[in-house]
Amino acid sequence: MRVVSGIKPTGNLHLGNYLGAVKQWVAMQDDIQARGGETMYFIADLHGLTEWIAPEAMAANTIEMTATLIAAGIDPERSILFNQTRVPEHSELGWLLNNVARVGWLNRMTQFKDKAGKNREGASVGLYDYPVLMAADVLLYNATHVPVGEDQKQHLELARDIATKFNNDYGRELFTLPEPFISKAAPRIMSLRDGASKMSKSNPSEMSLVKLIDSDDQIAEKFRKAKTDADVLPDTMEGLEGRAEARNLITIYAALADRAPADVLAQFAGQGFGAFKPELADLAVATLGPIRERLTRLLDDRGEVGRILKRGAEKARDLAAPLLLDVQRTMGLQI
Repeated sequence: MRVVSGIKPTGNLHLGNYLGAVKQWVAMQDDIQARGGETMYFIADLHGLTEWIAPEAMAANTIEMTATLIAAGIDPERSILFNQTRVPEHSELGWLLNNVARVGWLNRMTQFKDKAGKNREGASVGLYDYPVLMAADVLLYNATHVPVGEDQKQHLELARDIATKFNNDYGRELFTLPEPFISKAAPRIMSLRDGASKMSKSNPSEMSLVKLIDSDDQIAEKFRKAKTDADVLPDTMEGLEGRAEARNLITIYAALADRAPADVLAQFAGQGFGAFKPELADLAVATLGPIRERLTRLLDDRGEVGRILKRGAEKARDLAAPLLLDVQRTMGLQI
């Protein structure tokens, strides 16, 4: 069993990023390896180019994302951790698979329609074509499983379609058809100032989000001042209907504590937020504090973080190069 997953580089990560993605990866690493499988995680810097980003921001984000993954528990000695660009086989296989994928298949991809919006003519070709590179990302390693959320199911289906067509066209079972890896649903973390808006670093209010680099005092203050209502906590999830801010804080507590939201409500039912918020703040500080300390140490030596990516890329290329060569020869390319 081999699980491959990528994440676009972003800097200055917050609690929503951690609970929605990073924490899930750490749990996946432990789960897959307990089953005797292997995990490969990459920073999808090539995918990060589909929309304009300043070069210095791309470079910094790649290092910061890597450092965050390591600080949160991804172990480069147990998982292969690398960035896409250092493994050129991703781009090469992506181009070869462009000649297998069909335009009609890409036209059905809803992600392009959502991201391009009304400006489809002005969108980059990369934004239109990136699902083929995503297929190459996983087929390159003959991944058996790929973690997918609701918005990525189409892309995994496309990867399977491309692999099937290649295998049929060339009369070889060269590519493994990856299966979806279904893990516990990632929580959707909302703003601390507005329970209807997703937690985001683009929000102008610093009090709306908890950054992974925030101090213990800053974390505690943000939860202390988080928007709530005057009612006490109910004893069931149904009782949170119409109480977006209350639901958000319960969701955050449950995700940090690895508990079901219903269990958290059972513990705090009948209590007001004056009692609940300090408990949540203490839990967040206890969880995020050690991550922040490790992250700070890693970012003090960004060169070493880059070297970790380089070592991971060398391991990835050992796996990727033979597969790419096999594909090239199968297609009749002289190499």
